[in-house]
Amino acid sequence: MTKNRLLSFAMSLCCLVLAISLMVSCASIGPGPQGGPKDSIPPKVLNMLPENLTRNFATKKVLITFDEYFKLNDQFKQFSISPDIEILPTLRVKGKILEIEFTDTLESNTTYTLNFGKSIVDVNEGNSLKNFSYVFSTGPELDSLTISGNIRNAQTGKPEIEAAAILIPFGRDTLFEKKKASIYALTDSSGNYKISNLREGKYHMYALKEQSSDKIYQQSTDEVGFVKDPIVLTKDTQQVNMLVFKEVAETFRVVDRRLNTDGTITMNFNQQLDHPGLTVIEPANLDANKKYKFSSTGDSVKVWLTDLSFDSAKVSITNGGQLLQTINFNRGKRETYTRSLIAADNLEGNLLNPNHPLIFTFGFPIESVNPAKITLTEDSVKKTDFKLEKDSSNFLAYKFIYPWRAGRIYEIKADTGAFASGFDTRSKIFTKKFELAKKDDYGTLKVKILTPEPNKQYLLEITNESKNVVSRLTVNQDTTVSFTNYRAGKYFIQIVYDTNKNGKWDTGNYKKGIYPEKIFHEPKELSIRANWDRNETITLPKEN
Repeated sequence: MTKNRLLSFAMSLCCLVLAISLMVSCASIGPGPQGGPKDSIPPKVLNMLPENLTRNFATKKVLITFDEYFKLNDQFKQFSISPDIEILPTLRVKGKILEIEFTDTLESNTTYTLNFGKSIVDVNEGNSLKNFSYVFSTGPELDSLTISGNIRNAQTGKPEIEAAAILIPFGRDTLFEKKKASIYALTDSSGNYKISNLREGKYHMYALKEQSSDKIYQQSTDEVGFVKDPIVLTKDTQQVNMLVFKEVAETFRVVDRRLNTDGTITMNFNQQLDHPGLTVIEPANLDANKKYKFSSTGDSVKVWLTDLSFDSAKVSITNGGQLLQTINFNRGKRETYTRSLIAADNLEGNLLNPNHPLIFTFGFPIESVNPAKITLTEDSVKKTDFKLEKDSSNFLAYKFIYPWRAGRIYEIKADTGAFASGFDTRSKIFTKKFELAKKDDYGTLKVKILTPEPNKQYLLEITNESKNVVSRLTVNQDTTVSFTNYRAGKYFIQIVYDTNKNGKWDTGNYKKGIYPEKIFHEPKELSIRANWDRNETITLPKEN
């Protein structure tokens, strides 16, 4: 009897285990829960004790409760209190509660603003609660004035997102580059800002688009804006708009220098040079055969030397013949360099602009070309009546000359060594396949410019959809200009008010109270249609 019961119990247990296994197996079929949409909502305040905007504040602690777990990010750069106190309050995160404890004595009858910037972020996704502040008064009255406006980029005209609008009490503006600003607000996605709970007084106004978020202006990395005259705040003030710009450094300096793995030398400067020059001082024998190319803006240079056996080299940078800086380059005796000779081209996709020659551009100066290693076919028929010609304006480029015809398919095959550079560097096999674009695919834009004042100079620039300048010219009076043979597409016009008539846009200087030169952005998109002439009139507003 006992044996039968044990056997029955064992069978029941086996059945139970089998049933559980089947249930687990069924539940495991297919992927598990994938989760909902990504959280993009920052922490939300549920409660403040004492309440925000409390008068006759007399406690030493403030408790702020949020709807989710959070952390303090970059606290020492983001958090500030205005007016300044000697010892900052202590911030502690306790679950979903932020505890703020004051250890310093607060002034009586004073409105204090605790500005958290972007320091409060949720734990999971790092969503920040922007422009969060806690305000209280140690007296019966709260400061309640506001100032608001917009911050945009001086060159692009686009709104600056998360730029800082900064107020500094009059007479303390020397702290702008030395101490973290305590009265500020960050701009929204439209570039708008608003600073609240301000007291009556006289202020200096600045804007910062910075790299480090420490609210201290650093000329080498940050963009700055300012209001030239002090602001006397006696009522709510709107439309205090600013443009941010990158200042030119007062003293020239090479900010980056490299002897690259391919043997080239590159240098970046903190200024744009108008008439730059370069000389290899040591070893002196390298100077004669060197080649160098400054960027179009004059703020960088690339150098190609014909001998890299030196232990050290000295290179001088000049502007208008005046020595600016001498740079040393050192190399190890066992250092080797790897070079690749790759041909870039000016094709527009697989089409060659009929108004321009085919150009191959390389990363190194070309010393020799072997046409025998280059094959051209037109509709699969081999052609030999082509020429390769050095580009007189660019020592890195070669023109491929041939009487191209529309409706034909061309293919250029270059075998290994078709192009050769220094140090026995040879091009690898490459192929270019393309057609000649039809002239009917291009159009013309005619623009009539009406200038607001005589004896002024303006720089008109045409930009494409990528905001690259494709054409520019100088305008001194009412005139009509034609931009011909432009591929169909969207174009834009911007016009620089060239106040000092030096033929380029000039930035500003906040210490000298100099604003950057104004740029007018034509709001209308100027689409060019194929085989079509478009006529537009632009009336420039008078410079404020």
